[in-house]
Amino acid sequence: MEIALKDNEILFIRQFEEKDFGKIQALNKEEGWTNLAENHLNTKEAWENSNVSYVVETEELGIVGYVRGLTDTRVSLFICELLIEKNYRGLGLGKKIIHYLHNKYPTTRIELLANSSSRSFYEGFGFRTFYGFRKTSQE
Repeated sequence: MEIALKDNEILFIRQFEEKDFGKIQALNKEEGWTNLAENHLNTKEAWENSNVSYVVETEELGIVGYVRGLTDTRVSLFICELLIEKNYRGLGLGKKIIHYLHNKYPTTRIELLANSSSRSFYEGFGFRTFYGFRKTSQE
């Protein structure tokens, strides 16, 4: 899918390829998502086993964002991570990615976890909070 920005810069949403993983890890590290960046092998396997795995790239800079998730294609679509490089935030790319996924899987409900800094973005986009639980393998 092609996205045109206000300054006529063209971006593309495309399926993740193994060669993209290094840039994805660089974005994770830059964002401070140390669990993903430091657990390199587990994160790589997560990407390889996810049926929702897309990158956003520019012709000049390469990958500037990504989304990874899981879906049954009919009822549920869970976004595990959605990340846009800081210089490209505020341009509507996150919304474009979510629209792209909802058009691809139109009958699904989208569920995701958000931190306090992204809460207002999702609420402004029509998402509502829901109650859930989490437990890691170390707990």
